[in-house]
Amino acid sequence: MSLRVAVAAPFRSEGTRVLEESSFVVALSLDRDWFSPDQSKRLVDVAVGEGLLERTDEGLRATFDPDSVSVPDDYHPDESILQQRSVFEKVLDACLDDGLDKQEAVAGINRLQADLAVTIEAAAVLFAHRRGIDVSDARGEALADL
Repeated sequence: MSLRVAVAAPFRSEGTRVLEESSFVVALSLDRDWFSPDQSKRLVDVAVGEGLLERTDEGLRATFDPDSVSVPDDYHPDESILQQRSVFEKVLDACLDDGLDKQEAVAGINRLQADLAVTIEAAAVLFAHRRGIDVSDARGEALADL
């Protein structure tokens, strides 16, 4: 499951789009027991870097609607989401969040890459764009790699 799900969970629990950073960390580390406090702070940094969270005077603000994200009861995030992700991984996650099958998405991206002779990142952005999936945050990074 994606970083977006882990980020959405504390906001959904509180019914808000803005949380103090300390409340966000407590929600992930103590309330849900998903991460240690240090790991939860790392998740904040990763989410800010990927544009899912903004630091404001009021605290952390979700840049997406947390209520639009489903958090399964048995969900437990893997520590791998604490790492910065490549453009390809970000776009693939967006495709999966939109309901596409992972195997189908990867196959489609690989076909585009081969057909157009572009980077995997550019192919992924084009694949998502053609399906109406907003990956504008990754578009600039993919363009820079071309």
